[in-house]
Amino acid sequence: MIVEFIVCLFAGLGAGLGTGFAGMSAAAVITPMLVTFLGMETYDAVGIALASDVLASAVSAWTYKKNGNLDVKNGLTMMITVLAFTVVGSWVSSLVPSTTMGSFSVFMTMMLGVKFILKPVMTTKEAMAQVDAKKRTIQSILCGAMIGFICGFIGAGGGMMMLLILTTVMGYELKTAVGTSVFIMAFTALTGSVSHFAIGGAPDWWTLILCVAFTLLFARLAAKFANKAKPATLNRATGVVLVVLGAVILLVNAFT
Repeated sequence: MIVEFIVCLFAGLGAGLGTGFAGMSAAAVITPMLVTFLGMETYDAVGIALASDVLASAVSAWTYKKNGNLDVKNGLTMMITVLAFTVVGSWVSSLVPSTTMGSFSVFMTMMLGVKFILKPVMTTKEAMAQVDAKKRTIQSILCGAMIGFICGFIGAGGGMMMLLILTTVMGYELKTAVGTSVFIMAFTALTGSVSHFAIGGAPDWWTLILCVAFTLLFARLAAKFANKAKPATLNRATGVVLVVLGAVILLVNAFT
């Protein structure tokens, strides 16, 4: 019981900070922790991780929304497209020979972290507002299709892919990018967790409750800090969190 509590605490800590700071999927942290240290089946661990992501992402999104750092209109457009093309990507993936892509999400996490440290995103809301609404909608659809297909095909990297696309391709200011990302992730995580439990049955309730509670707590703290931080500080903090989480996930995977 004590070991389970400690594992869930650290898993929730990493997942919550990743969600609140960078819109990162909790599955990237919680899944390998539960599989490695608690011996849980991967399928069950993913279900718990996705369930932990729902409330953490929703509360983070609400915090960003209260601070004016969430693009709901384009977020909804992108979310619908992401969900649709995730199905397409999964279908295409089933038709081709399987490849080893397990380290893709971890590599992206660390590289994105380094990018935020060395080359911070300093776009302003004023610059975002100058983009034509029609163009932004088209970008949301095209980028959502690309993110969804890649996530469905590879099975990883959703949160990081969204943050990368929103900041580099669509020119979002960092806080708005993270807020929009967690908004989308709340719905995708809800869809994924319901599907997992419907297919695989009820989870380990004690582990689920602990992971949900700790992820929610640390996501809330991270989101509150992120919305009050200056852009340069937020970029560095986000970068450090991503690099550290990537390194930790690599170490955890080394034990499997």
